[in-house]
Amino acid sequence: QILAGGRGLGSFTNGLKGGVHVIKTSQVAEYAGKMLGGRLVTKQSGPEGKPVDTLLIAKKMDLVNEMYFSITLDRASAGPLMVACAEGGTSIEDLAASNPEKIIKVPVDILKGITDAQALEVVAGLGVKGDKDKAADQIKALYKLFTDLDCTMVEVNPLAEDAQGNLVAADAKVGFDDNAAFRQPAIFSQRDTSQEDPREVAADKWDLNYVGLDGNIGCMVNGAGLAMATMDIIAAYGASPANFLDVGGSAKKDQITAAFKIITADERVKAIMINIFGGIMKCD
Repeated sequence: QILAGGRGLGSFTNGLKGGVHVIKTSQVAEYAGKMLGGRLVTKQSGPEGKPVDTLLIAKKMDLVNEMYFSITLDRASAGPLMVACAEGGTSIEDLAASNPEKIIKVPVDILKGITDAQALEVVAGLGVKGDKDKAADQIKALYKLFTDLDCTMVEVNPLAEDAQGNLVAADAKVGFDDNAAFRQPAIFSQRDTSQEDPREVAADKWDLNYVGLDGNIGCMVNGAGLAMATMDIIAAYGASPANFLDVGGSAKKDQITAAFKIITADERVKAIMINIFGGIMKCD
């Protein structure tokens, strides 16, 4: 289990191919030994991969039909967007590139919520062969999870049917809005910082907006727009930023000190670009 998708097609740095294996019970110890403590590299993990500290062991299900379903936030419709495809169990990005016509998208009015007609439209797009009404109820239940738990994304891949026609959420990835942490303590108490960039974890403790990059010029800026413009200027002159860092307009001395420590702790950083707008922040 890692906080990145594409595990099935990923590779361990020790040479083991795939982060998902269907094996016999007698092989569990062998595969666990190869996976635990290793690093799994996927399309979404970055080249360094993510550490594998836990394994999910589940009984093999008898699935006869695998589909894809997700709910995410859509800028165009300014609300939740349900995405469905009759083909699941593999990379939706690859399918979107090769056969975009197979994917249906259903926007939901955040004020009205999901309707029966929208749920059935998704079921039709999934190509469900079993009970359509029960499948629609499950789609509505997943939408309720999305809204009740302040999710930014719910991705079920595959959403599958078993031999009896039951709909099964065989695997899922769920993202949560950091701004709702105070409202979802049970969820955020499970945060695994070992899966995150340690620089970003340290910045979060000081309420700093930091995103680690792979360049060699550190950036300390106040204001997200100015921070983005500063990174663009660095790139325009042929260099590469080591981070995005917005310290905000009300940062105190201890926060600026912490920000400097985080930037200088990055061994790749050779120089620091400081672009502080004094109009919204005391500079003394």
